[in-house]
Amino acid sequence: QVQLVESGGGLVQPGGSLRLSCAASGTAFSSRGISWYRQTPGKQREFVATITSGGGYTAYSDSVKGRFTISRDNAKNTVYLQMTSLKPEDTAVYYCNWRDSSSWIPWGQGTQVTVSS
Repeated sequence: QVQLVESGGGLVQPGGSLRLSCAASGTAFSSRGISWYRQTPGKQREFVATITSGGGYTAYSDSVKGRFTISRDNAKNTVYLQMTSLKPEDTAVYYCNWRDSSSWIPWGQGTQVTVSS
């Protein structure tokens, strides 16, 4: 069974940077698009960024466009989210899952990002 495990979160000051990783176990990773999502307490999970299987197409939510970059290394079965110019409103638990919502697997524990001075 495929699992997606998020890591790389932490506490960072406003204006700082972090790189999140989404590592996949199992097969078929390189043929699947992956998206990042985030959630704060009391709010619905929201879309952050997406990348297709080959990495040729990426898209971002308006709130992170120009500050976050999604990329992938299929040889390492890993998708990354490089976050720069972080703002307090980026504070959330970040999750990854398949790009196609009809194929979502159970959500993992995510990785906490806290932007605070």
